[in-house]
Amino acid sequence: MATKRDFYEVLGVPKNASEEDIKKAYRKLAMKYHPDRNQGDAAKEAEVKFKEVKEAYEMLSDGQKRAAYDQYGHAGVDPNMRGGAEGFAGGFADAFGDIFGDIFGQARRGAGGRQVYRGNDLSYAMEITLEDAANGKNAELRIPSWEECDTCSGTGAKPGTSVKTCGTCQGSGVVQMRQGFFSVQQTCPHCRGSGKTITDPCGTCHGQGKVKRQKTLEVKIPAGIDDGMRIRSAGNGEPGTNGGPPGDLFIEIRTKKHEIFERDGDDLHCQVPISITTAALGGEIRVPTLQGEAALDIPEGTQTGKQFRLRGKGIKGLRSSFPGDLYCHIVVETPVKLTEHQRKLLKELGESLKKGGNKHSPNEDTWTDKLKRFFT
Repeated sequence: MATKRDFYEVLGVPKNASEEDIKKAYRKLAMKYHPDRNQGDAAKEAEVKFKEVKEAYEMLSDGQKRAAYDQYGHAGVDPNMRGGAEGFAGGFADAFGDIFGDIFGQARRGAGGRQVYRGNDLSYAMEITLEDAANGKNAELRIPSWEECDTCSGTGAKPGTSVKTCGTCQGSGVVQMRQGFFSVQQTCPHCRGSGKTITDPCGTCHGQGKVKRQKTLEVKIPAGIDDGMRIRSAGNGEPGTNGGPPGDLFIEIRTKKHEIFERDGDDLHCQVPISITTAALGGEIRVPTLQGEAALDIPEGTQTGKQFRLRGKGIKGLRSSFPGDLYCHIVVETPVKLTEHQRKLLKELGESLKKGGNKHSPNEDTWTDKLKRFFT
């Protein structure tokens, strides 16, 4: 069996470290090795280190345990020496519940020593238009909400009956377990930390004291928000347990596909079709922007794929000082459904262009040269 490392060495603190130094060291290491932050090949090693760090903190953050460890070493806190601990249930999660809660906000002690739990966070996907993302808006959401049960007035007990004090923990929500030279507290397994038991639960809320309903929540969508960003609505998650604080609601933004524009950060891109005559002769056209129409000068001889940049016609992002740009990508349209007269005119034009040689079609001539080199 591998020798256990010194708890002070695990946390990286000296033996005379203060409680605050020990807590700071634990917070840093717990965040570093937490399973949610380590995936793939590193997950197994991180899990081992996470448990090692938690055990070290659990021992050194408690005055009695630390004193026993300082005097007797690991033998003073060996769980195999705990007496009367056969009733110790819940395993790893319960043993370290208070420590984990101190770091991640899940469990704390409430009035009378009862363990209170922060409610779970909720997530909601909201779909908005590109215009809403650029300009911002106020939106209303219908989300599930827990409210006090009207039937039992929040007690969880059937009307006419009462809630009883838990006989196991005498209403404290915790029980004492002897462990070696000292005793530790754990959440009462009978009432799960509430300190109360309900023998005849309310038929409406089934003993929970709360019922699920819908509520309307107003959310401000800030101008410049981008696809995939989240908005936090504090306190609108699930309610806590035993008087614990509620969780938060996280609204994830999904931007609908726009029929004209594509967003790339703060910049916008769009395809602009022009006629063959405009491409050949040049001229001014009107192009759309999120702020309205804008004029764009097309020079003579413009080809498909030519890109024009309109400065400041993009989107001003949340962290940007200036708006992005709009990039217009030219697409020259080939005329279709021609009349006989139009066909005749185009043939005449084609013959005229041939007489002019490659000066009218420089790209075609270059392409022909490339083909010759390829097949030579």
